[in-house]
Amino acid sequence: MAIKSFQGKRSNTPQEEKVPILVSDYMTKKLITFKEEQPIEEVINILINNKISGGPVVNDKNELVGIISEGDCIKQISESRYYNLPMENSTVGRAMVKEVETIDGNMNILDAANKFLQSRRRRFPIVENGKLVGQISQKDVLIAAMKLKGNTWNS
Repeated sequence: MAIKSFQGKRSNTPQEEKVPILVSDYMTKKLITFKEEQPIEEVINILINNKISGGPVVNDKNELVGIISEGDCIKQISESRYYNLPMENSTVGRAMVKEVETIDGNMNILDAANKFLQSRRRRFPIVENGKLVGQISQKDVLIAAMKLKGNTWNS
């Protein structure tokens, strides 16, 4: 007795579109950076005019030396008022956070999302060979998630 198959010819299923999932695929490469010797008032104006909440601080070799944020600037304003000190003496180098946590550009974007949740940071710089190459923000992760949604999430 011959066995008949009622399964039609199997066709190759179309390959799903390959969606980039690495931090480096979504990071911002054109960054507004700051120098340690910049006055805080100048930084405040740059933050306001560019609608950003902070940015990396680099030296002349484009090596990451810190991060300056709106909160750091507010702290300088507050201390200046409290101690009656002129703001002209406030520089990025005095106000910035020097211990900077970075993220690997080759990290999966979903692992980066988890790192954001654990750290409560708004942005992470990406450094390669000691040089600043980009920055990933929470908004970048959200953009990536929406692009991944169409390929991996059930609607």
